[in-house]
Amino acid sequence: QVQLVESGGGLVQAGGSLRLSCAASGRTISSYAMGWFRQGPGKEREFLGTTSWRGWNSYSVDYADSVKGRFTIFRDNAKNAVNIRMNSLKPEDTAVYYCASDRSSNGANSARDYVYWGQGTQVTVSS
Repeated sequence: QVQLVESGGGLVQAGGSLRLSCAASGRTISSYAMGWFRQGPGKEREFLGTTSWRGWNSYSVDYADSVKGRFTIFRDNAKNAVNIRMNSLKPEDTAVYYCASDRSSNGANSARDYVYWGQGTQVTVSS
């Protein structure tokens, strides 16, 4: 059984930073694309970025324009985990943040491509 567990959420002031982690079990995620999404109150689930496996130890990362330059996705294969570092946080970044594992090594920006999801972790940014 594949499980993804996010951690690291919490309350942060505007301009601050947070790092979220997503630990996987039941699947070695190093050869699968992994994505991060978020869902704010009253909003649809929003794609943030995805890291795709390009073979051997090579990965690529693609970001949504809304977070490019502020958010960084990186893997920790030794821990079978993927992380997202979020800088310069704004109140509009307040949301539940989810990690997800794609069905293939090539990530997409559509939630439909992802077959396993974590339970989410709340991030609240105060002004």
